[in-house]
Amino acid sequence: MEHILPYLIVAGTSAAIYIFLVLAIRLFGKKEFSQLSVFDIVFILLISNAVQNSMIAANFTFWGGVVSAATLFAVNFIFKNVVYKIPKISEWVQGHPIMLIYEGKLIPENMSKAKINIAELEEATREHGVDSIENVNLAVLELDGSISIVAEDFSHHFKRRRRRFSNEV
Repeated sequence: MEHILPYLIVAGTSAAIYIFLVLAIRLFGKKEFSQLSVFDIVFILLISNAVQNSMIAANFTFWGGVVSAATLFAVNFIFKNVVYKIPKISEWVQGHPIMLIYEGKLIPENMSKAKINIAELEEATREHGVDSIENVNLAVLELDGSISIVAEDFSHHFKRRRRRFSNEV
């Protein structure tokens, strides 16, 4: 049993760090991951490095890393299944879609809750070929952080996708 204890510690700390990070990301809000900037990528890399040592404690062996990775996969699998099967937990963790524009009118309290400003909404409308907010019938901040736009009497639906960078000029 004595040789298993260090690996149980690695598994426990890995699971605890996973849960902490899910809760911390939830507090920041879903908008944060809709488009990753250079700052966001650096932040993610630094967070992963910062928690790495606490997950494996002093066990820098190959098997310590394997146990930590396997624990993260297992906790992620379990967490996703719990969120899928229990809608209340899913809503708490993922939130719910937030309506930002309805019939050309901004909904300031929802914009404030979502931490989205007018400039970001105007950008989202232009990305979908809608020339102004007044021509948007419905804009919704989705669970994944994207903004869906419905324009022209609900006949055209657009969904703001995560930006993809290409080498094209």
